[in-house]
Amino acid sequence: MGKVIGIDLGTTNSCVAVVEGGRPVVITNAEGQRTTPSIVSFSKNGEILVGEAAKRQAVSNSDRTVSSIKRKMGTNYTINIDGKTYTPQTISAFILKKLKNDAESYLGEKVSEAVITVPAYFNDAQRQATKEAGQLAGLNVKRVINEPTAAAVAYGLENSKEQTIMVYDLGGGTFDVSIIKIEDEIMEVLATCGDTYLGGNDFDQEIVNWIVSEFKKSDRIDLSEDIVALQRIKEAAETAKKELSTAKVTNINLPFIAADNSGPKNLDMDLTRAKFFSLTEELINKTSTSVKNALSDASINVSSLNKVLLVGGSTRMISAQDKVKELTKKNPNKELNPDECVALGAAIQGDKLSGNSAGFELLLLDVTPLSLSIGTNGGIATRIIERNTSIPTRKSHMVTTVSDGQTSIDVWVFQGERKFARDNKELGCVTLDNIPPMRAGKAKVEVIFAIDANGILSVSAKELITGNMTSATIVPSTMSQDEIDSQIFASTYYEKVDGEKEKAVEEMLKLQDTINNVKYTLDGLKERFPSQAFKNINIIIEKANDFLEETNCAIKAEDQEIFRSLNRELMNEMENIYKKGNH
Repeated sequence: MGKVIGIDLGTTNSCVAVVEGGRPVVITNAEGQRTTPSIVSFSKNGEILVGEAAKRQAVSNSDRTVSSIKRKMGTNYTINIDGKTYTPQTISAFILKKLKNDAESYLGEKVSEAVITVPAYFNDAQRQATKEAGQLAGLNVKRVINEPTAAAVAYGLENSKEQTIMVYDLGGGTFDVSIIKIEDEIMEVLATCGDTYLGGNDFDQEIVNWIVSEFKKSDRIDLSEDIVALQRIKEAAETAKKELSTAKVTNINLPFIAADNSGPKNLDMDLTRAKFFSLTEELINKTSTSVKNALSDASINVSSLNKVLLVGGSTRMISAQDKVKELTKKNPNKELNPDECVALGAAIQGDKLSGNSAGFELLLLDVTPLSLSIGTNGGIATRIIERNTSIPTRKSHMVTTVSDGQTSIDVWVFQGERKFARDNKELGCVTLDNIPPMRAGKAKVEVIFAIDANGILSVSAKELITGNMTSATIVPSTMSQDEIDSQIFASTYYEKVDGEKEKAVEEMLKLQDTINNVKYTLDGLKERFPSQAFKNINIIIEKANDFLEETNCAIKAEDQEIFRSLNRELMNEMENIYKKGNH
């Protein structure tokens, strides 16, 4: 087997590495750089430029240049250039193809296999899109692994030493924090949390907004309406952010940025580190929430952490490092280049998958970031796989029919933390047909959720009497960070309300079961009792069915007692029927 390369497909920059002589090394690209800008540009003569070449002409060709495409992975976003439509996968494939070519030039041989990293908080659609991009680039993607886990591998953590570490990964477009435990040669991710829409780009944008606002105040010109000027400002903002990691003040000077009746205008202003901190304080505080949630989900406190690793180029910001120290009471480990360590870890994993050994034999166990459930009777979201469950994993749950003679079941799959399906994110549906017609509740259907080592979900349903089975790979729509945050917040905020409503649904299901059982019992009693004996109970059944139909789509917590009362009425009337029959 040939070399398996490791690729960190980043929002701002990408990196490729390989293991040589038992050690991972970063592969220098054709331009002599160790990282490649994740930018694709379509020149007016039809040439497709990738990396530094695309970045150099982004100002003059801004409307035909694509950057930060990683944030669109797994969505329906498209871009149209010269009448041709490009998806995030195809744009990413151009970047991966360049990395592949650079690796082949470096190694002097063809490269066909790779391990690609993704943010730990990437969902199934984003992971699927990443694999597809690799395939479009001519790569067999051996594994998709989480960036924090790859970084932990790259830091060369000792196999034998039991320890708990936190990986704080702030890249160009995404943020992850993972709690990882190493014990008995197993590297287990205890919990992960993060934000797929938080990264260095957002810090740049705050500087851009400030520059535009200040220039508008001083020169009465809105630069946000000038595409070329805005691109120049974005590049200057990124440079200023980097300079403020070592300097307390930086000068932003862009001559001839605009013009009015009085002539050309120059942009010249100073940005202090203190002002930058002020502009981005809210963004840094967002990382605090993820750190606290990850520690809570892992059921550990900061005193249990043995080490804190910084990953991602944006961790060079002083404010990020200060926040990590404040939250963990530890000086973070900065031994490796934060732009390169993820690719190095991916290369180590690739080397292992190729059958070689890079001296790191730990078994890697990642986790799924959000709970996965199915919608069951009453609208309940029945959890199949809980959030922060180690993957790969396989879980099953038995379901049944809800009406007599039912011959098919739709298994709706949801992602989120709420107790009711409609409050979570719908991912897709698997339909099982050809169920033998029988009484409601008698069919036995096993629903199986399986998440592979790449974090990709497959769902199957099997009817146990006939063995009939159906399955599908679920490809959900991407959840925005607002939706993810809303899910986690709402699961806590509405816990009591949802809990009371859930009790009402349980009483409703009991009432439905009682109605069905009473009906079958009455059918068996017809020969022993005159029809007049069933008059009262039929009235109660009709009243119960009317109430069930009325509340079907809008069950409230206060309905709990009504369901319970109707259930008691039915049970009491059945006792009366038997008592009358025994006299």
